[in-house]
Formats: sequence, C-alpha cells, structure tokens
Amino acid sequence: MKTPKLDLYYFPSCPFCYIVLQKIEELNLLVTLKNIQEDANARDKLYKDTGRYTVPCLYINDDPMHESRDIMDWMDKNKTNLDKAK
Repeated sequence: MKTPKLDLYYFPSCPFCYIVLQKIEELNLLVTLKNIQEDANARDKLYKDTGRYTVPCLYINDDPMHESRDIMDWMDKNKTNLDKAK
C-alpha cells in the first residue's frame, strides 16, 4: 500500500486546528501545512473542493476530510502506514 500524501488546511488561531496539530506532532507525522490565512491559493482550493472555508481539513491524497475528531481518529487508526517527520 502506498503511503498517502497528507495536507492539513488550517489557520493558527483555530482551537480545533491546534488539537489536530498537536496530534500530528505526537504521532510525528509528515504533513504539509496549508495556512489558509496566508495562502490564497490554498484558501481558494479548499472552497472550490468543499464549498466552505471550514478548518481543520485534512486532505488525504487530495480527498478532503473535515472535523477534528474524525481527522485525529483517522490518524490514530492509520499511524503505522503514514510517513514520519524527520
């Protein structure tokens, strides 16, 4: 099974994003971060793909997943198959 590419769309002051970022750090996962407050292209992509600007949104191989609890549960269930940060 190929390791999925993970991109987290977030913004720093979002408390739900913060807990997802803590989980990423706890599991030492390799995730590309996309701050939608600083990156207009990321913000536009999020809206184009989902019809909303709601964060956190984890893209798993370009398939968006919302809801912090769902994201953290998915990471916990798949942690052995995910790339680790250096």
